[in-house]
Amino acid sequence: MDDHDGYFDKRVAATYDESSEGPFEPGAVEAAVDVLAEFAGHGRALELGIGTGRIALPLSRRGVPVHGIDMSRAMVARLRAKPGGDAIGVTIGDFATTKVEGTFSVAYLVFNTIMNLTTQAAQVACFRNVAAHLEPGGVFVIEVMLPELRKLPAGQNVVPFHVSPTRWAFDIYDDIAAQTMSSNYIDVVDGRGDYRSIPFRYVWPAELDLMAQLAGLRPRERWDGWTRDPLTSESGQHVSVWEKPAD
Repeated sequence: MDDHDGYFDKRVAATYDESSEGPFEPGAVEAAVDVLAEFAGHGRALELGIGTGRIALPLSRRGVPVHGIDMSRAMVARLRAKPGGDAIGVTIGDFATTKVEGTFSVAYLVFNTIMNLTTQAAQVACFRNVAAHLEPGGVFVIEVMLPELRKLPAGQNVVPFHVSPTRWAFDIYDDIAAQTMSSNYIDVVDGRGDYRSIPFRYVWPAELDLMAQLAGLRPRERWDGWTRDPLTSESGQHVSVWEKPAD
């Protein structure tokens, strides 16, 4: 692992865009961009953990000025290599604390990226950092999974989410009190297994609302996903929106 790039090094960046399923499916990307473009209006967008530009590039093509923050130079290099990538400003740094110039109509964290901050203190700092960057009336949008503790059989702490002849992937819920977990991958190439593990901190919707309150933001909307279907007890994720008061 490259110390400068964290867990998203050159090896991860090289294959990050290969999938066309789930959140990478074109319809899913379009649905997310529709929502974010609406919130941006005639203003600017700030993406925390911009990565290879899965969301930022199509949002920029809608005419929304996008600026990103990311710690991984390898991921940003992939963004830069894509058509339109040079038009998007990126600041290298920790999105929980890194400051950029200007204010924004919308700031957003997609695809569980809030969980890359592996302590509660860092997640709280992220909300405060976003609040400082939002213009009055601006919104903060997070897309994140709901913790899958209901899937854990008694006495176990592992939830598999992909099993095939060439890949095994599973989440380990390490510490329920600290809400720490990890996603683990074993890829089989030429009969040999390659293992990597990425740590996360899962977070509940009510806890996110409290973080927003501490940062001076107020709840605005919450859905099952980007299509704005209602959140239910069977939902596996949510998209939540908080607003910076205009008064």
